[in-house]
Amino acid sequence: MVATVEGLDAITLGSLAERTGVSKSGILTVFGSREALQVAAVAQARHIYVEAVVRPAWGREPGSDRLSGLVEAWREYVRAEVFPGGCFVAATTAEYGRRSGPVADAVRGLKREWLDLLEAELAAAGSQQPVDDAFRLDAYLDAGNTRHQLWGSSSDLTEVDRACRLALAVIPADV
Repeated sequence: MVATVEGLDAITLGSLAERTGVSKSGILTVFGSREALQVAAVAQARHIYVEAVVRPAWGREPGSDRLSGLVEAWREYVRAEVFPGGCFVAATTAEYGRRSGPVADAVRGLKREWLDLLEAELAAAGSQQPVDDAFRLDAYLDAGNTRHQLWGSSSDLTEVDRACRLALAVIPADV
């Protein structure tokens, strides 16, 4: 998805028409507006993220085991270059952090869902400060994604591996 490389703002009716061969009016008929198209892109990215990161870990025991599974699945999601610009959540959170409107709300909602999941699993693992620990875990993954995009290549995942190692260290042993 172009949003991780060029930003959600690069998703326009014209750019989608060009990439798909469908007319702008045909795309407008389906989505109604550029904003609706961008919200739909966030929804699709959420679906992909759930399938690539959350679902693989969901069969694990709640708490530390599931958190480890989430971190491992996130590593594989970035490794597999599911999105060409790395983690969609990390990329769009930075882009839309200070904006308002439906697209920003969708991006914030996606990030909040991820943080809520981390907080719940950290609480199940016995964390005394699940909100703080979720902040740390998420910050490591975001930083690893950002550094990989700045300095890495598809064959060099040092920054992603470092981020995952540090994130795993945040996870308490189940109580």
